[in-house]
Amino acid sequence: MLPSAPSPAIEGAAPRRPPAPGETRLLLLLAAVQFTHIVDFMIMMPLGPQFMRLFGVVPQQFGLLVSAYTFAAAASGFLAAFWVDRLDRKRALLALYAGFIVGTTLCGLAPNYLSLLAARIVAGAFGGVIGGLVFAIVADLVPYERRASATAIVAAAFSLSSVVGIPCALWLAAAAGWRTPFLVLALASVGVAAVAWRALPPLSAHVDPQAWPRPLGQLRAIFGVPNHRWAFGLMIALMFAGFTVIPFIAPYNVANVGIREADLAIVYFVGGLATLVTSQVIGRLADRHGKRRVFTVVALVSVVPLLLTTHLPPLPLPAVVASAVLFFVFVPGRFGPALALVTGSVEPRLRGSFMSFNASIQQLGAGFASLLAGLLIGRASDGTLTGYGTVGWIAAGWTFAAIWIARRVRIV
Repeated sequence: MLPSAPSPAIEGAAPRRPPAPGETRLLLLLAAVQFTHIVDFMIMMPLGPQFMRLFGVVPQQFGLLVSAYTFAAAASGFLAAFWVDRLDRKRALLALYAGFIVGTTLCGLAPNYLSLLAARIVAGAFGGVIGGLVFAIVADLVPYERRASATAIVAAAFSLSSVVGIPCALWLAAAAGWRTPFLVLALASVGVAAVAWRALPPLSAHVDPQAWPRPLGQLRAIFGVPNHRWAFGLMIALMFAGFTVIPFIAPYNVANVGIREADLAIVYFVGGLATLVTSQVIGRLADRHGKRRVFTVVALVSVVPLLLTTHLPPLPLPAVVASAVLFFVFVPGRFGPALALVTGSVEPRLRGSFMSFNASIQQLGAGFASLLAGLLIGRASDGTLTGYGTVGWIAAGWTFAAIWIARRVRIV
């Protein structure tokens, strides 16, 4: 197993160590795991116009399709937090990944809206926990002084899902129906699981049966620490600062801006391609100049594309693509430095449980953010969406709240 080291109390206090042999390979494998379950989550959003048309659902019902995944992930993440630190992380990851593959397959086989909603709950119950476990593994393997860069490699799965996953999914949906992307993704995930089973080393150094608290004691150990609560608050703020806006980007661009559904792939491809580069740059800057400082700068700049995206008038495709690039660079770009702060706020012995609770809280925040946006967004008589501008101002307000909260997260 790759070595780990205690996190320095002050950023920059420990000398930078070179990556351990095989570290980059394992980070890329974890990024592949992230890629598949992020594509499964994100695919719902650009397919939103098709679901709303084919199933005859309103924005509130579509918002429920998105939030059902996140609420299921929040519930399962809360339950998983009580046992995840008692297991080898490799075995836990593979078990959850198997359940995610089943859920994604059920999505592709769903015959109607209600069955698709149920399948999204299954996929979320397993897929939502995977993200927290992956980042717990990253924190176990990579020392704090290099963790923002390592997190950026794994978080690049978000960008890659926009560059490759979403355009391919839209192409498959146009060519062979909306079910095909889910079935192809499930098949690809089987291949990733096979590689992970062979390549991941045992990850059980954190397991200490003598230190296992009872459920109530574990809750106190996690939520009784003010620093942990600040870290959770940071994640909630970031979810409301992003997922009020993100689920309705595609429906708004089609209904209000005048973009064709076929052109959505271009928007996601170019935006994601830009972040493949900039997310790594932001990660390195955060390691060099401080996670908190870089997060603050990126978050402040992100307010501009948040408001721009939610107030776009009818525009030609190149202008929409340019706006999407700004959004993809700065809004998801906040996540890498923020997550490095969050993983540095907890002791290694509690990290698996903490990150599982964090994933649960994160998914809960995303679910409520999507529901809130669905309640505020309506459809006018001409088919355009209303209320999206209000959603943008709410996201901007939560961004400033996240900056304030980040200043209170302490590294241990």
